[in-house]
Amino acid sequence: MVHPASRAQQQTTYRPFPFDNHTKHPRGGGHPPALRLVCIQAPCRVKSMAQSNLVASPFNIISNPQPPPVPSPEAHPRPDWLRVKFFGGQRYQDLKRTMRTLDLHTVCESARCPNMGECWEHGTATFMILGDICTRACGFCAVPSGKPVGPPDEEEPFRVAEAVARMGLRYAVVTSVNRDDQPDGGSAIFARTIQEIRNRVPGCKVEVLIPDFRGNWDALNAVLAVRPDVLNHNTETVPRLYRQVRKGAVYERSLELLRRAKQTHPDVPTKTGLMLGLGEEKSEVLSTMHELADQGTDILTLGQYLQPTREHLPIVRYVHPDEFREYKIAGERMGFKHVESGPLVRSSYHAFDQAESAVR
Repeated sequence: MVHPASRAQQQTTYRPFPFDNHTKHPRGGGHPPALRLVCIQAPCRVKSMAQSNLVASPFNIISNPQPPPVPSPEAHPRPDWLRVKFFGGQRYQDLKRTMRTLDLHTVCESARCPNMGECWEHGTATFMILGDICTRACGFCAVPSGKPVGPPDEEEPFRVAEAVARMGLRYAVVTSVNRDDQPDGGSAIFARTIQEIRNRVPGCKVEVLIPDFRGNWDALNAVLAVRPDVLNHNTETVPRLYRQVRKGAVYERSLELLRRAKQTHPDVPTKTGLMLGLGEEKSEVLSTMHELADQGTDILTLGQYLQPTREHLPIVRYVHPDEFREYKIAGERMGFKHVESGPLVRSSYHAFDQAESAVR
């Protein structure tokens, strides 16, 4: 966990997702929902705290600032291997101009995600659909939670496809909030988004990072029926920590989703990811990896959890890059076709290369 122990540390503190300069959403009234692009997982949300001692979050909107709490005894600075130099070439600049033209909002950009320049330079972008209000409140995620206003936007798939076309993407990742308020969990919008992207940009591959749909397997089949290039569903953590980390989710249900996807559509690569540093033991990580491999999962991503705000789950430890390398070797021996493992790895990091490895 990164605490405001020094000004230098404050300048790299992670930023809560819902309070960037793009809070216009259906609850605000009258404003059409804007497309949003995200670097998946909370660590991409950065805010400088050098001028603010408290952080607003979806769980605590601060109106009367109080003195900041004293850092806990466990507080420790972010290690050097989590400090990277941001870069952005011509491709990145072109995408940035396109997003301004289309009035797109990106947490990756405003939060200065360390992977953003690299991902954009390779022509990979991640869209978040089904609104910006999640029906769950997971302990690691800064997306605002609550009851969404109204059903999903039926025009959203067309707008995503238009953005993909204008940005000249060759690989698009589509994720979403949880929409447990909908009978199909939003699966129909997922399916239509895949279809519209392909209609508009035939050469663009589409990866989807889907929720568990509350075990609605008809909803899963609706997404698989349009054959995404990769079907991703993140397991996030080890079974012991599920109740604490993933409220509303069930470990066995996530395993079943990955198993059903591979059994019914063996030609569609499946993918999942884990965050490390939440208190899991090494033996638990390896055991979970074994179970994921047993479901026929093709791609595994492993990355360091970073706390988005003080109201979210704390970092128990920083996992050393050497340990990530051990997991990569172990995962390859377990049968995964591709293992992306490192402190800065996120679900969409090197997504294009992962997909290429999975179909070889």
